[in-house]
Amino acid sequence: MHIDDFFEQHAGQSLSYDDLILLPGFVDFSIDAVDLTSRLTREISLNIPIVSSPMDTVSEADLAIALALQGGMGFLHYNMSPEDQGKQAVRVKRYQNGVIFEPITLPPTATIEEVITIRREQGYSTIPITHDGSPHGRFLGLITKYDYSTFTPAYKGQTVADRMMSAEHVTTANFEELVDAGGELDLVQANERLLDSHSAALPIVERSGVLRYLITRSDLDKHEQYPNAAVDRSQGLLVGAAVETWSEKAHERLEILGDTVDVIVFDTSQGHTSYALDLIRWAKRHYPELQVMGGNVVTEDACEALISAGADAIRVGMGSGSICTTQEVGGIGRGQATAVYACVRACARAGVPVVADGGIAKSADIVKALSLGAGTVMLGSLLACTDEAPGRYQIKDGIRLKRYRGMGSVAAMAEGSASRYGLQQSLRVPEGVEGTVPSRGRVAEWIPCLLQGVRQGLHKLGHRSLEQLYDRVKNGTVQVEKRSEAAKAEGRVHDLYSVGTERVEYISRSDNSVHDKSGRERHGALV
Repeated sequence: MHIDDFFEQHAGQSLSYDDLILLPGFVDFSIDAVDLTSRLTREISLNIPIVSSPMDTVSEADLAIALALQGGMGFLHYNMSPEDQGKQAVRVKRYQNGVIFEPITLPPTATIEEVITIRREQGYSTIPITHDGSPHGRFLGLITKYDYSTFTPAYKGQTVADRMMSAEHVTTANFEELVDAGGELDLVQANERLLDSHSAALPIVERSGVLRYLITRSDLDKHEQYPNAAVDRSQGLLVGAAVETWSEKAHERLEILGDTVDVIVFDTSQGHTSYALDLIRWAKRHYPELQVMGGNVVTEDACEALISAGADAIRVGMGSGSICTTQEVGGIGRGQATAVYACVRACARAGVPVVADGGIAKSADIVKALSLGAGTVMLGSLLACTDEAPGRYQIKDGIRLKRYRGMGSVAAMAEGSASRYGLQQSLRVPEGVEGTVPSRGRVAEWIPCLLQGVRQGLHKLGHRSLEQLYDRVKNGTVQVEKRSEAAKAEGRVHDLYSVGTERVEYISRSDNSVHDKSGRERHGALV
């Protein structure tokens, strides 16, 4: 049955991803040919259809960097001060892929203690020195980790000028000689100059002596290791940030983040409000180049209102997250499959992408969300389980776990997220819980596994790309059916005495559990 006919037949029903199944199509290409390029907003495309949820146990700078290197984007949560959130955004932006366009620099009067602080807090061991300390000031020299010791008290009180390698002793490259016909820096030539210099870093300097760029060997390695990284026109990693809607801090955050991040998401559990609409209008008026995501919403009229206010993307989902209890507390929300389908219909008329937020427990759910028209999916628990997510691991019953909590949980609201639910008073009924998720390792290991499951799904559908998928959905060639409870049980692992350890299972809900011989629930990851 065509997707439109399917939802017309089930009008008035709130369906989840698990309630439907896609039918296979004709395949005449390999899995490796599947292209996962996707649209996040009106103006921004990603190399993979995955972004992180702005939750305080999911998304800070480390995860945003790791996800952007894979081709996606991280959204920094706002359970921190506007200043700290701004610093995290800058940290992501300065983690350059290939060339550092805005290097961290210091004036010659800076102290060695300042250099050590930058190295300890931000990880930079090579710092260009300019006459005024600005990224594009007159180049005076370099200071590296070989010019001082963090353990020698004698360096305390000394200035950078006392220890740096002066410009005449530093190998540099001439900017004017490295510009291509289009006026852009020739990265191939620049990297060749770096290799020929036999140095860890190569400053690129104008004939006038002004510093333009810095290339480091570590950034060259990153460029080769992560060719699909999501970057802006200046080769900085893409990053988003969340801003509250029911708080006086909203404008303060926007003023700090507006010129740094690529996308702002107004983070609220109910996005169809006068507060959200006013903030979208204000943001687009003061930061016209900034992409703005509205939400969360689940209805067509809410999407239309946000788009009319100027939203460049719509975040869809209410009460469908694994740690969200909004539907139980307030009786409000919608099944995520129905919500995504309905909102995509409204957003498609305006050319605005939908971000499907919630209900993603496995790669099959990503395939279904994309087939319903979502441009990207927003992940919470499937990223909270990674090494780069905030928080420490704990071991329980021999299983490595990481803490994961909803932004509507008591603990999260106490740290600032109460505004997400419009709760400013002392009496707060939580709309989320706190728990743990099993470890999946580093983002660089986990995301490729998850994406391979998505590619396999699209391959079986017969679609080479998401663009082709969307076209065929419109043409009525993508077929879907309702799953009965028996069909759901049949589609899971069943009727086995035991399950081999070579199989990787993802356990997210009690009805999807796999148990060993002793009856104890097994944990793993089905991607």
